[in-house]
Amino acid sequence: MVAPATVVSISELNRCARACLEREFPLLWVAGEISNLTRATSGHVYFSLKDETAQARCVMFRSRAASNPWRLENGQQVEARVLVSLYEPRGEFQLNIETLRRAGLGRLFEAFARLKARLEAEGLFAAERKRPLPRFPHRIGIISSPRAAALRDVLVTLQRRAPHLTAILYPALVQGESAADDIARAIALAGQRNECSLLLVVRGGGSIEDLWAFNEEVVVRAIVASPLPVISGVGHETDTTITDFVADLRAATPTAAAELATQDWYAAAREITDIEDALRRAAQNRVANEQQRLDHLSLRLVHPTTRLTQARARLALLGSQLDASLAHGLRHHRERLNRAALGLGRTVPRTEQFSGNLRLLAQRLSAAFRGQHRQRLNMLDNIAAALAHLNPEATLARGFSIVRDASGRLVTDATALHAGQTVNLHLARGNAEASILATSQDTRPVAT
Repeated sequence: MVAPATVVSISELNRCARACLEREFPLLWVAGEISNLTRATSGHVYFSLKDETAQARCVMFRSRAASNPWRLENGQQVEARVLVSLYEPRGEFQLNIETLRRAGLGRLFEAFARLKARLEAEGLFAAERKRPLPRFPHRIGIISSPRAAALRDVLVTLQRRAPHLTAILYPALVQGESAADDIARAIALAGQRNECSLLLVVRGGGSIEDLWAFNEEVVVRAIVASPLPVISGVGHETDTTITDFVADLRAATPTAAAELATQDWYAAAREITDIEDALRRAAQNRVANEQQRLDHLSLRLVHPTTRLTQARARLALLGSQLDASLAHGLRHHRERLNRAALGLGRTVPRTEQFSGNLRLLAQRLSAAFRGQHRQRLNMLDNIAAALAHLNPEATLARGFSIVRDASGRLVTDATALHAGQTVNLHLARGNAEASILATSQDTRPVAT
């Protein structure tokens, strides 16, 4: 305090007055109408708050003004949390604005808190009360205004993520005095008709007054009574309504509500695409491997004529080896016989008994030679018969023919031919050309 006899400067007086005002008046809420609004280049906002009989100058500094959720205009009715102060350089009484809200919001917030607490006490927000959402909904109902931008966002999202789904609109007002009753009637109608798997209650962002219909008890009770699961997509991410608490699932935005409703359809489509890609790659790899295997097998494929030539050469070789083996065996046995005869002549007198033994040995040797010779001849006959069986010329001699297409490839399947195609016939004696008149999988092709 300043002593009464003390002379003070204007600056000191204003400073003391400011300190006194800020000390004596704590932060408080005042109500009034905005007028004389001015926005400075510094970012501060200056205006007056007035009622029927008085007004007060106000300042809202840049940091506070930037966080205000709506644009200030003259004529708006507001409630302001203020610090009572004095602007010292001019000695002007002013209010420093800390927070602004639209007039009546305090009552709305109180009503919101009371209803929220009462419904929560009833257990309407409990997780065990909420219904599971269908994984693959066949129809989706939408509670919204036909002219709402949120409805367009939802429809675009559904078309993009699950274009096969059917969407049914249950139109309702989403703002205004009758909006709550309208929304509740639409929810009840959707439940009565029971033609959807899931309901989306959606609206775009706005102020608390704009979204107040979704805080009304009649809407909350309609959602609780609905036989259909409900997703709430009201407002933007920062907006919260009681509908969000009571719905079976809360989405941050209308678009997010559509995404949550189709998340399993969308994931299934992506999974099917991945499976298709995997099957396509597997099929391509299988075809490539089989083609490579065919290439390797084609290198081992030998023409029957070549195989027959090789068999004839082997038969000739076996015949030569057999003749040589027989000649060698005969020489060997003759040499043994001669040596035995010489030894016998030196050591044993030539008597009739030994002569008989010698004749017996000679007979046995001759018999063994004839038996071995017959065995080798039988082997040659068997080999010759097998070669004759494999000889394609013998097959052709029985009336068969070898059919080749124009490029020289063998034709083994009638379905590979078509009418009008020219083929080459290799017969037992000579070649001929033929033209295919008709083919069928059930009959033989007809050629001329």
